[in-house]
Amino acid sequence: MTARFDVETTPIEGLLILKRRRIADERGHISRLFCAGELVEIGWRGPVAQVNESVSRFAGTVRGMHFQTPPFGEVKLVTCVAGRILDVAVDLRHGSPTFLEHVAVELSADNACSFLIPEGFAHGFQALSDDVRMIYAHSAPYHAEAEAGLSPTDPRLAIAWPLPVAHLSPRDAGHPPLGTDYRGLAA
Repeated sequence: MTARFDVETTPIEGLLILKRRRIADERGHISRLFCAGELVEIGWRGPVAQVNESVSRFAGTVRGMHFQTPPFGEVKLVTCVAGRILDVAVDLRHGSPTFLEHVAVELSADNACSFLIPEGFAHGFQALSDDVRMIYAHSAPYHAEAEAGLSPTDPRLAIAWPLPVAHLSPRDAGHPPLGTDYRGLAA
């Protein structure tokens, strides 16, 4: 099988940046957004249970930091197909040497990158341009009772959002800062 992605590791084990290989000619290009065979080899678990679209109209919009609690954890493949975002994943795995550390990566329609986020991470992003459109593939279906989140402005996370944080949903704005006793997600 010819690989359709170049894989870049990050400082946090399991978080990967995938650069899609584009086949282009004078008409435009084509690239593969998802290939189960290739992704299983690098960390995808389970089937594609859901594919969701997210649209953010305004630069500065922050969505997140969302996650599903065990046993409903999920792997996500996040792709920006219009505009630009700063995509952020925070390690919530109990006992991980990188617990509460995060990786931030720019995803855009132009750079053809996706972010592969394993179970045990909170995820969020900031729109860096107006009219952002994203596609998320999820390895497990959404469970409302397992929905949880962190404050995207929590000083303990120290996420350096490039633009002023704007347009938070009431749910995202309502997540309290982490207490010093927070221990993360058990496997």
